[in-house]
Amino acid sequence: MRKLIESTFVTLDGVIGSPEKWGSPYWDEEHAEYGESLFSSSDALLLGRETYEAFAQVWPKMERAEGDYAARMNALPKYVASRTLKAATWNATIIEGDVAKEVARLKEKPGRNILKYGTGELDRTLLEHRLVDEYHFWMFPVIAGSGQRLLDGLDTTHLNLVKTTPFASGIVVLTYAPKE
Repeated sequence: MRKLIESTFVTLDGVIGSPEKWGSPYWDEEHAEYGESLFSSSDALLLGRETYEAFAQVWPKMERAEGDYAARMNALPKYVASRTLKAATWNATIIEGDVAKEVARLKEKPGRNILKYGTGELDRTLLEHRLVDEYHFWMFPVIAGSGQRLLDGLDTTHLNLVKTTPFASGIVVLTYAPKE
């Protein structure tokens, strides 16, 4: 069975919104290598509508500048959970109807991991149905002060710390799995 892995950037005060504003000073070779290892262990992406629309505007234009990584990002199959998106381009399938059932079905298919970028409304469904196998929270040494917060408004959920990966830049990736 494939794993569903969530990868999320977060500040010390729990902000996830606008990482391009607070995260870029920390994006270095270690950061890129860790991200690449998550990415290369996956053969599909799961995205919410907002993340999908943001990525679809940027990644197709990056292929010339970013080479193989962007080519692979553009080629990977993408599954987009949305109640409002009517059409998808950029190698994507819209998940309509019962998102939990469809994600569980995708996890049963043969293949490598499914990587989920972005944190938002989709996480409520994934948490409720215990569909995420690993969370990779990239804790940045930044206090943003305001912005969209990580998993704000969700019910209490207990997780097990599986691994910590510190970077010289001060980022620490905290890898968690659901408590049994």
